[in-house]
Amino acid sequence: MTGWVVFDYGEVLCRRTTALPELAGRLDVPPATFEPAYWAHRDPYDRGASDVAYWQAVADTVDTAVDVQAVHELTAIDARGWSQLDPDAERLVEALAESGRRLAVLSNAPASFARHAEQQPWTRHFEQLIFSGDVGMAKPDAEIYRLLVQRLGCAPGDCLFFDDRRRNVDAARMAGLRAEVWPGAEIAKSMLL
Repeated sequence: MTGWVVFDYGEVLCRRTTALPELAGRLDVPPATFEPAYWAHRDPYDRGASDVAYWQAVADTVDTAVDVQAVHELTAIDARGWSQLDPDAERLVEALAESGRRLAVLSNAPASFARHAEQQPWTRHFEQLIFSGDVGMAKPDAEIYRLLVQRLGCAPGDCLFFDDRRRNVDAARMAGLRAEVWPGAEIAKSMLL
């Protein structure tokens, strides 16, 4: 099989973050209060808002304050929370790389996470890492899929894209990509190898 295999990162290659209780604790607010604020401001953060702007918005929502040190600590905790690769997905990526498949990541994630991710060993398997915070656009916007194929230097139909969210898959299909809701590593392996 030829063409590119493109993976979303969060809840595809990695497991859902487990850092929300620690982040809530750092802000000294209950997790049940913190989590809605964490997600409510995520889209602007994924589209390029600064760490300071994001954590200030979260803090304002939960009626607390952050300083520069707190922003730094919260950003580091958040990055670690999203750094637990799914072992089965990691094995799949390694097998695909060994078989010569061309691999890319297209992820909605802040720029600070992108800098963290680029230092991780798993990224060596990917020719392209596109994080929304770096490019100022995010899935499911059509522009990000156009950017993806431009960076890959291929036709949209030469990409098979996996994402855990149906709306992102539907948008990718509208942009001409072959796209599937992430079925888990074992089923994906049967589709790809």
